[in-house]
Amino acid sequence: MRIVVIGGLARSLINFRGPLLEAMVARGHEVIACAPDAPKDVRVKLAGMAVEYSHVPIERSGMNPAGDLWAALSLFRLFQKRRPNIVLGYTAKPVVWGCLAARAAQVPASFAMIEGLGYAFIGDDSFKQRFLHHIVIALYRAALSHTKAVFFLNPDDLFEFRKKRLLSTSTQSVRINGIGVDLKHYSPASLPKSPVFLLMARLLEDKGIREYREAARRIRARYPDARFLLAGGFDSNPAAIKEAEIRKWQEEGSLDYLGELDDVRPALARSRIYVLPSYREGTPRTVLEAMSTGRPIITTDAPGCRETVQDGVNGFLVPVKDAGALSLAMEKFIEKPDLAESMGRESRRIAEEKYDVHKVNQVILSAMGL
Repeated sequence: MRIVVIGGLARSLINFRGPLLEAMVARGHEVIACAPDAPKDVRVKLAGMAVEYSHVPIERSGMNPAGDLWAALSLFRLFQKRRPNIVLGYTAKPVVWGCLAARAAQVPASFAMIEGLGYAFIGDDSFKQRFLHHIVIALYRAALSHTKAVFFLNPDDLFEFRKKRLLSTSTQSVRINGIGVDLKHYSPASLPKSPVFLLMARLLEDKGIREYREAARRIRARYPDARFLLAGGFDSNPAAIKEAEIRKWQEEGSLDYLGELDDVRPALARSRIYVLPSYREGTPRTVLEAMSTGRPIITTDAPGCRETVQDGVNGFLVPVKDAGALSLAMEKFIEKPDLAESMGRESRRIAEEKYDVHKVNQVILSAMGL
């Protein structure tokens, strides 16, 4: 069969979907991977996997009706020309415009993967956010009305979609354990002796970055040897944190900013504890990577995040938007250094049992009839 897979970020085709694309090719299917503006190294890697790349002008975030309509039209033309048997979209805009274009082009089967609900669901309570929420709800309802199956990374997102009646009675809902992690690529790495905390995420307020900085400030006042690393790229999202603010935090000594990383493994190897105080996730890929390398986790008791941590076993869960609770959880690892070693081993065990990318992909391929 001919399969089109659509993402909103070109590197995600390799970093997040690479094993799935390879599995499709290994089963004898023709695969076309779509995303905007793939750099040369991504196109070369896709070609090495026997996956065809096709540019589609999807704007990852923001409200630009003309740009979004152009993306939908481009996908429609691609589907008309290549006549795929199956379309799979992941993340919001590829799901919405990919599924709508697939329906218009009479693609036999379309599938969607919900990787989190984003600003439209968890942003501030401004008029703009409420307006965007209603628009996104309407678009999801229209896009998913003729999909064969929708994949959900956590039970809370599935509950939200059912509550808002975004799934038709004919659409199958499939729960998967995140997007999985390559256990060989993210192999266990020894923990440094000093208390080094790490957060990797897009630089958005709803990733809990301001709470991380505040907790770092409190901890460093009592434990000056503790270090706090932050990695991630700046974004055009309405909840984006500005570069000037990050620079200010660096200057005051709260944290060290590592920039946007192509390979996160060296940063993980430098860290002893991984932290993600996010307000909501699908299932956070960076947490799975950290678990696979044997890091204990501090994250929030929030949708998508809480599934990755057995509280007190491989890390700690803290309330959302609570820098005080976050700093107390961090302090436990400083006061009891052996916790990181034992909890890190449990993280790796859970990753092997639950989040192996090949196990996750088998569920996806089975649901797609592949």
